[in-house]
Amino acid sequence: MKRILSIGLSALLYLVSLLPWWLLFRIADLLYLLLNYVFGYRKNVIDDNLRNAFPEKTELERLTIRKKYYRYLADLLVESAKLFTISPKEVAKRVYVPNADLIKSYFAKGKSVIGVLGHYGNWEMNALRFSQLFDEKRLIVYKPLSSSFADKMVKKMRSRFGATLVSMKETGRKLIGLRNERTVTVMVSDQTPSKAETQYFARFLNQPTAVFLGVEKLAKITDSIVVFCDIRRLGRGRYRCEFVPLYESPKHTLANEITDGHVAYLERVIREKPEYWLWSHRRWKFGPESLNS
Repeated sequence: MKRILSIGLSALLYLVSLLPWWLLFRIADLLYLLLNYVFGYRKNVIDDNLRNAFPEKTELERLTIRKKYYRYLADLLVESAKLFTISPKEVAKRVYVPNADLIKSYFAKGKSVIGVLGHYGNWEMNALRFSQLFDEKRLIVYKPLSSSFADKMVKKMRSRFGATLVSMKETGRKLIGLRNERTVTVMVSDQTPSKAETQYFARFLNQPTAVFLGVEKLAKITDSIVVFCDIRRLGRGRYRCEFVPLYESPKHTLANEITDGHVAYLERVIREKPEYWLWSHRRWKFGPESLNS
């Protein structure tokens, strides 16, 4: 029965992905109404997150952000469904990358690169575009999903254009094994570690936030240049991704400097257009005090 259900869901997702963009966005308009006015999807989580992140804003300002977030989330859902069958040409048209030559210049110097991004804009579409840009080894670090069906579908989608998916636990071993090759690795920086995994709390959106130290550790071990993948939404289904150099000599940085740096950059991006970050995620599950209890 479980296998039949998985096959049915796969078929449905495939059929949805074949729909034209104009129809997908009409579906997104309906989804927005359902998310905002009917179900109030994770309304309490969103409101708590916004209240803690922006205590200086009024209730009306935070309500406006929540409404805009629901619109973005509806678009994100249909855009992500489209990625299962989207053509390489269509991805290239919808994600503008103004400075891919920056990464190529690092490769020319024999350097590898770690690209950091957050759950902002459509990170999935941008990851597919990233897969098209370079001939060097392209790695996407991911956190395996609890659902085997969802995990399989997401892995299949993310690797469509030649990137290699590597689980977070295997990344260090993989990069060390490729230390004699030029690689570009993409890592989502705002994942939430478990209590057992937490080693550091960064200041993020007005509160101490448990963060993974993987970007910093891997950059120092492999001497990889750290860049931020600055994703900006240009319109429905359209994005701009600029590579912003953060640390070109990671081995010469102080402890936690790289981590604090990429966390701070993501916060600046979010504060400019907060509606495009994943506010319905339970990002702040525990604080520093809970680790001592």
